[in-house]
Amino acid sequence: MAERYVLGISGGKDSAALAVYVRQHYPELDVEYFFTDTGKELPEVYEFLGRLEGFLGKPIARLNPRRDFDFWLREYNHFLPSAQTRWCTRQLKLAPFEQWVRPMLAAGDSVTSYVAIRADEEYREGYASKHPNLKVKLPFREGGIDKAAVMDILASSGVGIPSYYDWRSRSGCTFCFFQQKIEWVRLKERHPDEFEVAKAYEKDALEHGSPFTWSHGEPLTDLEKPARVIQIVKDFEERKARDLKRRPVNPLRPVETVDDIDDIYGIDENNGSCAICHK
Repeated sequence: MAERYVLGISGGKDSAALAVYVRQHYPELDVEYFFTDTGKELPEVYEFLGRLEGFLGKPIARLNPRRDFDFWLREYNHFLPSAQTRWCTRQLKLAPFEQWVRPMLAAGDSVTSYVAIRADEEYREGYASKHPNLKVKLPFREGGIDKAAVMDILASSGVGIPSYYDWRSRSGCTFCFFQQKIEWVRLKERHPDEFEVAKAYEKDALEHGSPFTWSHGEPLTDLEKPARVIQIVKDFEERKARDLKRRPVNPLRPVETVDDIDDIYGIDENNGSCAICHK
């Protein structure tokens, strides 16, 4: 029997900052880092994982689901995952983690899982353990670490943030249904091949009677039309200008160069995104 410490990396800012934080504050812990790879991640995610591994000085285990997105899409009658039915999280993120940690628990090991829920995420809950030997620890909540502090941790460590934050705020999955329409527009600009794959999945799902499209109330074939793209970009720029005007000036913290699309659209992280993917 042993004490095991595990920390999931999502490819996003919060989990990366937690890995840095734990490495800096608890160097005596032999933490095992893992990343549940859906096979539908942006290239920027893999680049960032490599950068993070360099800082941590050890590899991040890749947990690849035995059954991929296409398999589960068929199992769910070709219905796309959605905010109402998050089967991608359940089958491609949670299940691989549970499979990976199961032998540890079966051996009688005590496993502590570190989860990156911040102090300013009052209503967000992490993974709920069903095993007495699997404990969940929330260092950011316990230490009063909020979003600004997360950004400071990543900046001061030299790790920085994933480059996909230049154009989106959601997860590193290519076709996350929590994306805003501006993020779909940018996906088409940055990764047109992945946008076409998302369109093909959506077309197949709609032909099989799925009630969901990737972007709420609008298929990608409509969203990508030139006039619609212009309208989406215009709406985003107007929202961004309003957000900048009402943002308080802090002389100790210069204006951020990266858009936080959640903030611009007035979306609370506590009420929406998938904690595992987005973190």
